[in-house]
Amino acid sequence: MNAWAGKAWAALRDADWLTRDRAAAYARILFFLSFAGALMWVALSHGGVDRLGKPLGPDFVSFWTASSLALQGRATEAYDVARHWAAQKALFGPNVAYTAFFYPPPYLLVCLPLALLPYLWSLALWLAATGLAYWRALSAFAGPRFDKLALLAFPGFLVNAGHGQNGFLSAALIGAGALWLDKRPIVAGLCLGALVYKPQLALMAPIALIAARRWTTLAAATAAAAALCAATLVVWGEAIWRAFLAAEPLARATLERHLVGDEKMQSVFAAARLWHGGLALAYGAQAAAALMAAAALFWLQRRRFRSPAEGPAMVAACLLASPFLLDYDLTLLAIPLAYAAREGARAGFAPGEKITLVVAYALPLVSRALAGAAGLPLAPLAIAATLVFVVRRGAAAPGLAVKPLPSAMES
Repeated sequence: MNAWAGKAWAALRDADWLTRDRAAAYARILFFLSFAGALMWVALSHGGVDRLGKPLGPDFVSFWTASSLALQGRATEAYDVARHWAAQKALFGPNVAYTAFFYPPPYLLVCLPLALLPYLWSLALWLAATGLAYWRALSAFAGPRFDKLALLAFPGFLVNAGHGQNGFLSAALIGAGALWLDKRPIVAGLCLGALVYKPQLALMAPIALIAARRWTTLAAATAAAAALCAATLVVWGEAIWRAFLAAEPLARATLERHLVGDEKMQSVFAAARLWHGGLALAYGAQAAAALMAAAALFWLQRRRFRSPAEGPAMVAACLLASPFLLDYDLTLLAIPLAYAAREGARAGFAPGEKITLVVAYALPLVSRALAGAAGLPLAPLAIAATLVFVVRRGAAAPGLAVKPLPSAMES
């Protein structure tokens, strides 16, 4: 029994069974199954409404309706639940489920042109444009030799597209910011500052920039965020911010009172609530996770200043630090995963690294189901483990092989 357990542990620890050919085959199978399922779901829809009676890309309903209101000169109504929902019902029918708009006013600038096109055309263009930006950023982290189908097969890609959400945009912005830290520090800052539209995904970005003493990028990010906020004042005046702040208690209640569902959330906060922890415990656990993420970023800079792992570590730390994190936000996780897989293929994988990458890769596909059916919030553990491996690899001396293995995930 002990011998069997030892072999099983070794198989998980080293994952020698995950050869290059097997990794490529698994990715291709997952890609074609996902693509076929998505095509079938769209084909079975009628008039843009799926088999469950929801509009295709259901979360996009919120963005498109907010755009419609803003184009009619009623932008503040995007933050009024009753009026926003009434507008959704008028546009999509009386049975449409409500999708809230809790984003800061800079995101309303992003959404503003969406309703210039009919809903389905707007949704398609939104996913195509933001998806292309996401693809370019992710491909840069993966490198030219990485199996591109493995990137497309990442379940976060399908989850975000299925929701019609903004995960592609968020990942593209933080990915571009991480890529251009050295060569284009001002552009990197502008990209990171643009995340003011979804600030909970960029909590660790200023910490990462301070740890790396990237003052130019930090100044550019601050200027970009301030400029976007100022632009909303020019377009809509102070009323838009008053409306946004008036909706803040409901946004907070959404986090604290299970209004979204803790199984859908991927954060440490949600994990504590799923296990029936009180608000104080949940906020305390989330704060502890954020402090550990910040400590990891500073430790990386002390061990190896401005290493190639700096950007991917920042992205993983941002995910771990956010209390409001949904499964479509896990599109960002592809960035540290692509970096870790590329470096592992080049220099060898550390014990436990391969299986961690596999679990984190599959996370968007299984995290909600595991949390809901089994009460197992896997996401915080997988994100934290990914951060540990990225930081560990980045802190190693350049060119150091962690553990040479005959297999690789490159094609």
